[in-house]
Amino acid sequence: MKNKIIVPTGYMGSGSSAITDLLGEMEGIDVSRGTFEFVFLHCPNGLFDLEDKLLIGNNAVRSDEAIHSFYHTMKQLYDKKYWWVGHYKDNVGEDFLKITDEFIKKITDFETPYYWYYQENVTYKMLPRLILNKILAKIPGGKKHIKKALRYSPMLLSFINPDEFYKCSKEYLYKVLERMGKDKKHIVLDQLLLPFNLFRIENYFEDDLEVFVVERDPRDVFISNKYYWSKNNELVPYPTDVKKYCEYYRKLRDMETKVENPHVHRIKFEDMVYKYDETVAKILEILSLDEAMHKGKKTLFVPEISIKNTQLFNMNSRYKDESSYIEACLREYLYEFPYLLDEKDRQVF
Repeated sequence: MKNKIIVPTGYMGSGSSAITDLLGEMEGIDVSRGTFEFVFLHCPNGLFDLEDKLLIGNNAVRSDEAIHSFYHTMKQLYDKKYWWVGHYKDNVGEDFLKITDEFIKKITDFETPYYWYYQENVTYKMLPRLILNKILAKIPGGKKHIKKALRYSPMLLSFINPDEFYKCSKEYLYKVLERMGKDKKHIVLDQLLLPFNLFRIENYFEDDLEVFVVERDPRDVFISNKYYWSKNNELVPYPTDVKKYCEYYRKLRDMETKVENPHVHRIKFEDMVYKYDETVAKILEILSLDEAMHKGKKTLFVPEISIKNTQLFNMNSRYKDESSYIEACLREYLYEFPYLLDEKDRQVF
């Protein structure tokens, strides 16, 4: 059996880390990276952006910007200090940038010293060259020594077709995954994919990928975000006005391209609590794991504790109006709780 790439993901505050905690109790699964979020596929100027730029409306100058922006972002993820989604030198491996360089060479058709207006857009780093050029222009014979001040050089052009792009991208991705230990164990990579880009996975992954999309009752997400997470500066980007929240949440879910894929599994956070045995058995079956591998049962994910982090909308009477509004607007996303908890049993995590 191939080692699995296991991706917990969700909708901001929906509890996908519960999957990581649960899998951390099992033998043969590497969860050493914890809830570190791997964004290099879907971040701005990540691999998926590169796909869109090279395969939709591409031209010479567009491809140059696409490749340079991709490399610049990967380099930042690799070595930029104090960026919490970065540190790929440690979190992926020291040769991440080398693998990226090899990938860029494969997808680049032409390298040219010519330039375009994007490269001429002035930055502070270009000022010394601009000043020197002005001086040289006033010196007899100095013009022949003038070099154009550019943001970067050379210009990289790619007219790659879809089949070749996906072939090179898949090779690149799997080299990165191997550096993270995929050849030794099942690996858990938090947020490697988001629900909004799951329609792409057939072009990038083999049948060794399993994605767990975790959903949570939007009433609890709203209450946690507005009244608890914000106090600890852990606010997620949902509006705290209930009407705007409902509008935002619906648009967020509606813009998702729904996929029917046997490797995409939707899990309700509450089912992990209220239907623990059934849900754990389902996850084990998906991953082709024997129950005997669950050595550390309830050591990291403890449903008897996590249950306190549910039904928060009933925790205080002041939440009643907002919760009722969410119930009316987002009814299809609510969880049907089997019973009500006492108010004293709640605890927001």
